Amino acid sequence: MRVAALFSGGKDSIYSIYITQQYGWEISHLVSLMPENINSWMFHGVNIHLTKLLSKALDIPIVYESTPGEKEKELNDLKKVLEKLDIDGVISGAISSEYQRTRIEKICHMVGIKSFTPIWHKKQRQLLEEELQAGFKIMIVSVSANGLDKSWLGRTIDENCIKELVSLQTKYKINIAGEGGEYETLVLDGPILKKKIVLENVEVEWKRDHGMLIVKKARLG
Repeated sequence: MRVAALFSGGKDSIYSIYITQQYGWEISHLVSLMPENINSWMFHGVNIHLTKLLSKALDIPIVYESTPGEKEKELNDLKKVLEKLDIDGVISGAISSEYQRTRIEKICHMVGIKSFTPIWHKKQRQLLEEELQAGFKIMIVSVSANGLDKSWLGRTIDENCIKELVSLQTKYKINIAGEGGEYETLVLDGPILKKKIVLENVEVEWKRDHGMLIVKKARLG
């Protein structure tokens, strides 16, 4: 099976690649769409430029395109990219978002390929623990939910972090895995990366109750 991977550089898109490679499937391309609208319903925008560097670390070619990020219209931008690729299907890191899953399936149907979601309906805590156990180094680079303050930016997910997220879920009903936009991540190292990502210059942007860790400069190490 020859597939492309929708790719943000975050934990779930990379872990989906990891699982798919264990199937013995070929990941022919990474597909990253850079939304001009940071509040895109479909595509992550925080540090999306680093997917080019991660492409080198993973040794998988990348297709990198911009999109206005307008709701529903952005799907056509994805369609234009996928119909140019010689693939049997697309994988994505959707966990429980019917909005994302159904729209990706719709585009795949139009292009004539299959949609695969390797971590679909994984239990949130179990998924985080599996990602850690596999050896991925995951940094939180965006927060926008009750209980997640500025101190979470730049934090590497570990067992203590997971326990705190579980407590916040009890108190605020957040999605532990961050799929509701509570937080976004960047993978810095892992078993399928041939080189790790080294951050050389970062900047925190904070606005009252949400913020981002913007990577200004990074390299392979």
